[in-house]
Amino acid sequence: MNTLFTNIRCLVNTRENQFLLKGKDLLHLPTIENAFLLIEDGIIVSYGKMNELSEKIPNLPQHIINVEGQFILPTWCDSHTHLVFAGSRENEFVDKINGLSYADIAANGGGILHSANKLSNTSEEELFTQAWKRLQEVSKLGTGAIEIKSGYGLNVEAELKMLRVIKKLKEKSSITIKSSFLGAHTYPLIYKENHRGYIDVIINDMLPVIAKEKLADYIDVFCETGFFSASEMEEICKAGLAYGLKPKLHVNQLNSIGGIQKAIELNALSVDHLETMTEKDVKDLAESNTIGTLLPTAAFFLRMQYQPARQLIDAGCAIALASDYNPGSSPSGNMNFVVALSCIQMKMLPEEAINAATLNGAYAMQVEKELGSISIGKKANLIFTKPISSLAFIPYSFGSNLIENVMINGEFIK
Repeated sequence: MNTLFTNIRCLVNTRENQFLLKGKDLLHLPTIENAFLLIEDGIIVSYGKMNELSEKIPNLPQHIINVEGQFILPTWCDSHTHLVFAGSRENEFVDKINGLSYADIAANGGGILHSANKLSNTSEEELFTQAWKRLQEVSKLGTGAIEIKSGYGLNVEAELKMLRVIKKLKEKSSITIKSSFLGAHTYPLIYKENHRGYIDVIINDMLPVIAKEKLADYIDVFCETGFFSASEMEEICKAGLAYGLKPKLHVNQLNSIGGIQKAIELNALSVDHLETMTEKDVKDLAESNTIGTLLPTAAFFLRMQYQPARQLIDAGCAIALASDYNPGSSPSGNMNFVVALSCIQMKMLPEEAINAATLNGAYAMQVEKELGSISIGKKANLIFTKPISSLAFIPYSFGSNLIENVMINGEFIK
C-alpha cells in the first residue's frame, strides 16, 4: 500500500548522501520543516517540503494521513543488547543499594554466572517467549533495529540455545536483528583456573557449530581485568574471523588494558562501553574506522562514571549509542532514555545523540543501507512523535512517552 504523510511538523535525519559520522559531523542533523513523506510497499520513495508536493507527486495516492504538529524520525538502531536472558536480578539491585559491589556480587555467585545458571535451567521455548515479549516492548518504544548477544550460556549447549533463540526472533520479527556470539563473556567456574581449556571449547566446540548453522553475524569478547585479556581476545576473534564473524567488542568498562588498540588491529566494527579511556585510547580510536559505542544506562544503573562523550567527539571519534539491555547492569531497552541521558549526563547535544542512536547505530550493525536515516530507498522504519515544540524537547522531557506511533516496514505497530 502507498501512504502519503502530509503537514509533518519536522522530518528528521533526511539524507541524500550519507557516511559514518565522526567528530563535528555528529552535530549535523538535516531536517525539513512542514514536510511530506511518501511510502510505497514499506520503502521511502519521496519526501520534501509541502510546497513541493504537487511538483514531486502529481498523482496523489488514495491513502493520505495528516500528521500536523508531529515529528517523524528514523527508528532507533540499538547496536548493543543482551535481550535474550532468563528471569531478572532485582535481588542484586537491592544488594547494590545495601553497599555490595559488582565484584562482591560476582564472588557470591551472582552476576553473569547467576544469569548463566538460570538460562541453563530454562527451556528454549520459554527463553524465546520471554525475549519476544521484550522485543515487542522495545519496538513500541521506537527501536527498529537491534543487535542481540549470547553470553549467558557459557557452555556449548546453552550458548547454542541462546543463539538459536535469536535466530527464531530474526525469523519471526519484522524488526531488523543482528546476532553476536559472546561465549567469551566470562569464565565458567569449572574453567576459572583453566583459561586455556575454555578458550579451546569456544574455538573448537562452539564456533564450528555456530558457523554451520549460521547462528551469528559477529563475535564479541569481554576484554577486562579478571575476564579476558587483550591477547586472549585476539585469539578468540581471529578464530571467529576465520568463520566470517567480524568483532564487536566489550572494552574499557572498568580498566584500560590494551583492548582498544587490539580491537583496532583486528578491524573491529565497534568497541563498546568505554567508561575508562586514556588519552592514547581516545587518540587511537579517533584515528581508526572503529565505532565507539557508548552505553550510558549501564553507567547510570551501576553508578559508574559516564563515558567521556565530549572528549571522544571533540577528538573526532565515531560515536554510537545503545542500551546494553541486560538483567544485571542495564535492565531497560528504552532508547529514548538512552538519548536523554546522553544529553543530560554526557553533555551530548540533541542532534549528536539522535545521530548516534540512528545512523551511526545502523553503521554499528552494518544496516546503514537499509536503516538509520530518512532516505529514498530505505525501509520505512519510523517514529511518529506526539505534537511537540522542538527536537530538543525529546531528550528534555525524559520522563514522558512522546511516541504516538511506530512504523516498521511501512506498517504501524498495533
